[in-house]
Amino acid sequence: MGQKAHPRGLRLGYIVDWQSRWFAPRQMPDLIGEDFKIRSLIKNAFRQAAVSSVVIERAGSYLRVNIHTARPGVVIGKRGADIEALRTQIESLTGRKTFVNVMEIKEPELDAKLVAEAIASQLEKRIAYRRAMRRAMERTMQAGALGIKVRVGGRLNGSEIARTEWLREGRIPLHTYSADIDYGAVEAMTVAGLIGVKVWIFKKLLFVKNPKELLKFVKKDSPVLTAGHAEAQAAAVPAEQKPVAQETPRADA
Repeated sequence: MGQKAHPRGLRLGYIVDWQSRWFAPRQMPDLIGEDFKIRSLIKNAFRQAAVSSVVIERAGSYLRVNIHTARPGVVIGKRGADIEALRTQIESLTGRKTFVNVMEIKEPELDAKLVAEAIASQLEKRIAYRRAMRRAMERTMQAGALGIKVRVGGRLNGSEIARTEWLREGRIPLHTYSADIDYGAVEAMTVAGLIGVKVWIFKKLLFVKNPKELLKFVKKDSPVLTAGHAEAQAAAVPAEQKPVAQETPRADA
């Protein structure tokens, strides 16, 4: 249970935004094909740049491509030569004025796609799959994740019969819409054949349970908020969600 729908697709419109942000009903098939070609071009050009996702935005005859990567220097190149060459290729492919932005991923240990790529690269170097999985899970949990699940499938350790193995640490609430679950799938090209690597990372819950957590989030979002405003925010919580103080019985009762 819980693995019949894509964790990202299940949460689209709730807590996750689209990676193709445009709307053109009449040109939709052509533009979807364009987006696929742009992502394939970036993937082939920057295989060693730790690219996690590519967000494409369209507005009229303009095109904006946001590349999320853990190694922005590799994508930009020396004095911006690589990023300028990429922009020229995209403009010749689409015929639109293109702007390319590079977004740095500050915590790659919490990105499921990058974690899966790290495990896949170790499998290609003939490192034991259990060791690679446990090492990646330890780094992710140390980075502050609430849970991680890693699943590998194929001819593990060169065995004749393919099988599936998985490990989990912490919680992975796949059916909870408010749970921020990041998912990534990568294929490792080993000598014995393809080995698929899937990673689920539970980052945080996007709602508060009690007034104490509400005050914590309010103070985090607004550092200059006064105590009076914070108390007013806590008072706005419905009565049924507030903890009820219970009287302790006296010893002489």
